Amino acid sequence: MHPKEFKKVKNNTGHFTHQSLLNSELFVGIDFTKHARVNEIIQTHQSYILFPSQEAVDISSTYPKTADKPLAVFLIDSTWACTKSIFYHSKNLQKLPHMSFTTDKISAYEIKEQPQQNYLSTIESTLVVLEALSQHQIESITNEQLQSFLDPFYKMIAYQKALISNPKSNAVRFKRYS
Repeated sequence: MHPKEFKKVKNNTGHFTHQSLLNSELFVGIDFTKHARVNEIIQTHQSYILFPSQEAVDISSTYPKTADKPLAVFLIDSTWACTKSIFYHSKNLQKLPHMSFTTDKISAYEIKEQPQQNYLSTIESTLVVLEALSQHQIESITNEQLQSFLDPFYKMIAYQKALISNPKSNAVRFKRYS
C-alpha cells in the first residue's frame, strides 16, 4: 500500500480488504525491492502481481497454479499514478508474472471517480480474484462468504453518501472550550 493511501483509513478499500482476509499481509511503502517479508513470500510461494498487461494470466479463464508451492497474489493499493510508482521502484514486484481478470462488473464506488468505468476498487478486484480462485478450487470459499465480502464497502459508501447529502445531521459535534 502506498503511504498516501495508508493514511486514508476510513475510506480505503485496501484496509477493508486486508481486514476481510485472514491470510493477508499489509505492507506500506514505495520500494519493496529489499523488503525481507515480501521477498520471503516471493521465494516460498508461486507469486503473481495483480496488474493488467498483455502478458497477464487471465484468472477468469486460466488456472493459475503451475507449481506445488502455495499461491500468493500481490495487490498494490493506491491511485493509478502511485501504483505505477510502486511498480517502477519495486524491482522484485516487476519481475513477478502478472495476473488479471475479465469481468463485466462496474464499480460500486460511487463516491470516488475511477479512471475508467470498468476499473474496480481494491476490494472489488479482490472479490473477482476470490471468485476465480474458488471456481478453480484453489480456495474453498462459500457463496455466503463471497456474497457478504463487500458488505463493509457498501456500508462505507452509504455512510459517506449520507454525509454528502446532509453533512450537518451526521457530523460529530464537539464542544468548543476557550
